[in-house]
Amino acid sequence: MLGYILRRILAVIPVLVIVAVFVFLLLRLTPGDPAAIIAGDQATPAQLERIRDAMGLNDPIPVQFVTWVGQLARGDLGTSLISNKPVTELIGARLGPTLSIAVLTILMSVALAVPMGVLAAWRHRKWVDYLVMTFSVLGFSVPVFVIGYLLILLFSIKLGWFPVQGFTPISQGLLPFLHKAFLPALTLTTIYVALIARMTRANMLEVLGEDYIRTARAKGAPERTVLFHHALRNAAVPILTVIGTGFALLISGVVVTESVFNIPGIGRLTVDAVLARDYPVIQAMILLTSAIYVLVNLLIDLSYTLFDPRIRY
Repeated sequence: MLGYILRRILAVIPVLVIVAVFVFLLLRLTPGDPAAIIAGDQATPAQLERIRDAMGLNDPIPVQFVTWVGQLARGDLGTSLISNKPVTELIGARLGPTLSIAVLTILMSVALAVPMGVLAAWRHRKWVDYLVMTFSVLGFSVPVFVIGYLLILLFSIKLGWFPVQGFTPISQGLLPFLHKAFLPALTLTTIYVALIARMTRANMLEVLGEDYIRTARAKGAPERTVLFHHALRNAAVPILTVIGTGFALLISGVVVTESVFNIPGIGRLTVDAVLARDYPVIQAMILLTSAIYVLVNLLIDLSYTLFDPRIRY
């Protein structure tokens, strides 16, 4: 088991190195001059040259890469060209809201979607199955901002249960956090419940036709034990993949929801940086997103062994 974990961890290192090289070259070779952004439209060529020298943009590409890697090793992601603040400070201030919304969304999605998928597979081609499938189709079809505005109209404007916008950190209390985070999380949950429930149903249908399921039922095992102990455990590997991938997507792609509910997360930070050509922030966000994907996939691979001990490749 330890050897398997070490192999998976070592396999992550080349991926991160390739991502770092790609990000560095992508932003250095694309059109656009960071010095011109800092100096403004009225800058003289001499001023632009001084800024390029100060930023090291006139150095050869290999020298710039070595300098950049050295900064990364020290935890220095650079300074924002627009706000003139350290990028680590900007990300640190924005990561908390996005991460807390993502965790709450995944918890709500799994709690709802897995029982829905199991029930739909158990009652295959019954009204429950059709109801779950209809909800799945709607969850995929309706844009997330439409769901957000409908929830605001119902729960905020009509009923007055939740605020329309804003965010309260969990450090200020669980109830204040949930009071403002519930609607954004519910908006995203609608989509991810549809995805996870559909995947759970499909894999459960496949597993419920296996011989060991018929054997467990023939031995008189309770239906709950058959469904959740025998069937769901053997169907868990692809379901875990969807859950983990969904969490990574939530971390990097919730900009629409953050805009609807006015949440100061990293999604809005990324969009603002792209529009302003804030290269250090763009680099940091791409690296952060890639690292999250790699880490989540690593954790998914390691979790496979908990459900299927045969996985030791």
